[in-house]
Amino acid sequence: MATAIAKPLLSDLVAESGTVPSSHIRPVGDRPDLADVDHESGAGIPLIDLKHLDGPERRRVVEAIGSACETDGFFMVTNHGIPEAVVEGMLRVAKEFFHLPESERLKCYSDDPKKAIRLSTSFNVRTEKVSNWRDFLRLHCYPLQSFIDQWPSNPPAFREVVGAYSTEARALALRLLEAISESLGLERRHMVTAMGGHAQHMAVNYYPPCPQPELTYGLPGHKDPNAVTLLLQDGVSGLQVQRGGRWVAVNPVPNALVINIGDQLQALSNDRYKSVLHRVIVNSESERISVPTFYCPSPDAVVAPAEALVDGSHPLAYRPFTYQEYYEEFWNMGLESASCLDRFRPMD
Repeated sequence: MATAIAKPLLSDLVAESGTVPSSHIRPVGDRPDLADVDHESGAGIPLIDLKHLDGPERRRVVEAIGSACETDGFFMVTNHGIPEAVVEGMLRVAKEFFHLPESERLKCYSDDPKKAIRLSTSFNVRTEKVSNWRDFLRLHCYPLQSFIDQWPSNPPAFREVVGAYSTEARALALRLLEAISESLGLERRHMVTAMGGHAQHMAVNYYPPCPQPELTYGLPGHKDPNAVTLLLQDGVSGLQVQRGGRWVAVNPVPNALVINIGDQLQALSNDRYKSVLHRVIVNSESERISVPTFYCPSPDAVVAPAEALVDGSHPLAYRPFTYQEYYEEFWNMGLESASCLDRFRPMD
């Protein structure tokens, strides 16, 4: 009797079984307590209108961004400049991709985390003990011409639509990095320059409906290893951030993007701004699609704060390191480990 071949992607596995596989069930002490979450009114995190970022009220907007980076590590932006049609197109082709036949999707499949373009599941199936309730398509995006020909060619509009979105997302990331520099009292281009040649990649995340969402995570609590993350999400909630030791639900706001500080900006700000724990929970009714853009230093960039941010009250928080060195350490430690930054504290 032939042995059934396990399906590599979660969405196909759950479509076949209709249950939560044992590989995705968390130990009892490591499950999301869905009742112990703060559901605040509004977005749940600071909401900043970027309409006046490039006008006479720039200083006020910059100060709001700085305050959010210092106190929350997360904020939402409206009037961010990415055209609505580009945003809608990105979400549309993401959904179309994950609804392609299994055989078509699997053309992109790989469990090798070093591949620049790959479809996979969970986070790192080679090393983790329990899988996460997520399939994802990982795309490197900058320089765009170096990668776009390796992207999926189905749906037919995928490359054109996602290329347009990734270009707009990069432009917004650069505007935000300039504002963050100014909020720290630095020259406007400081952070842009400090990140060397730059890198950009995105994950197109697909979270299928989960029969028992209390047993698993879309992604467990983690911090982002990059500099700044720009999250596009559909109207289904799932993101939660940690504030004061409690989880706070981030409620989707129409036409807004979620921005969060990653570990590299924490290091570049000499701990003034914090990279914050966040997680994704799933639900039993609706699929969820999210598209985080991860903006990063280039691998050879040396990450170190400006001299103006180091003084007697703010001693050097981390020794200088290259982003390549950091990223390898992050992958070796795994998603749920304590902040990788602690490995780079200066020796006493």
